[in-house]
Amino acid sequence: MQTYNVSEELNRTFGAPGTDSRKEAENQAWEEYNAQILLDARKQSGLTQSELANKIGADKSYISRVERGLTIPSISTFYRIVSAMGLTVELR
Repeated sequence: MQTYNVSEELNRTFGAPGTDSRKEAENQAWEEYNAQILLDARKQSGLTQSELANKIGADKSYISRVERGLTIPSISTFYRIVSAMGLTVELR
């Protein structure tokens, strides 16, 4: 049975830990992860992109870009988005 070494594959694909290419890949992965969390939360809250955009004073295309990971909202905008969905943020 052949084993698959995830660490080796990550190193081969994105570079060794600590390299610029690896850091860039990790940042991109976090951006996509956070975008997916916001998309899922919006759908769970029952809001359309247009409704959420109206609640925060933005346009639908902005929400779309955030949910696709193309735009990273500022901290204040992130809090407005979360609040508009009736959620809170807990920092630990």
